[in-house]
This record gives sequence, structure tokens and C-alpha cells, in this order.
Amino acid sequence: MSSTRSRRGPGQPRADAEETHRADSEVTTCGTTGMPPSARVLFAVVGADGTLVRGLGAASSARLATGMYQVTFDQDVTRAGYLGTLGRVDNLGVSRVGDIAVAGRTGIPNGVFVETFAEDGNRADRAFHLAVLA
Repeated sequence: MSSTRSRRGPGQPRADAEETHRADSEVTTCGTTGMPPSARVLFAVVGADGTLVRGLGAASSARLATGMYQVTFDQDVTRAGYLGTLGRVDNLGVSRVGDIAVAGRTGIPNGVFVETFAEDGNRADRAFHLAVLA
């Protein structure tokens, strides 16, 4: 299947003229809102054993206990947004079913705490990808 087509059905319906006009009228310059010019997108790809495989701005990672990890970055991320997903450390295939939770690391301003879970809801060691909008 072509990469330009949806993999789950016929794709998105076309926007009509009214929807397009409404969306265009909602566009703002974000001159006083949003991320500052100094903002960075940081990321880390971490193996199930806590090894930092690759990243941007990622300084280190560690497995703290079963399904519990700490990832540190080269800057304060206390006011950042965090996004985590289970994922393989290579670029082939998809990860097993499970869940992930991310939060700022208590007491470590440049750290993020990550928990990973198996399909049954129990903590489990899983590889993951973490994005930080700082």
C-alpha cells in the first residue's frame, strides 16, 4: 500500500470550504503565546534494561526497578511537556502491547520518571521512546 494512503480505511474526508475558512480564521501568530524561541525538542530511546540507546539532549538513563526508569537531559525540564510511548530500540517492527506513564522526576529538575507496564497492567521492563518539549 502506498505510504500516502491511510492504512486503516479510506482516509480523511476532504474539508469543505466552510471548514477551511473556519480553520484559517483560527490561525494566530502565537506572538505572545506558545514556546519561547529558546525551546528545544529533546528525546531519548531507552532499552528495557535502562540503557540509553540514542537521543537528543539526553544525558543518561537508568532502570530503577522493574518497569521504573529515570531519564536525565542536559537542561531543566520541570516546565516541559512529556510524551512517552512503548517502542523498540531498533527501527523494525512494533513493540508488544502495554502501557507507559511519564512525569517529572521528583527532586531532579533535568529528569523524567517513566513507568512501563505489561498488557495485564503489572509493571514490566519495556523499551520506550520519550519526547520532551522544553
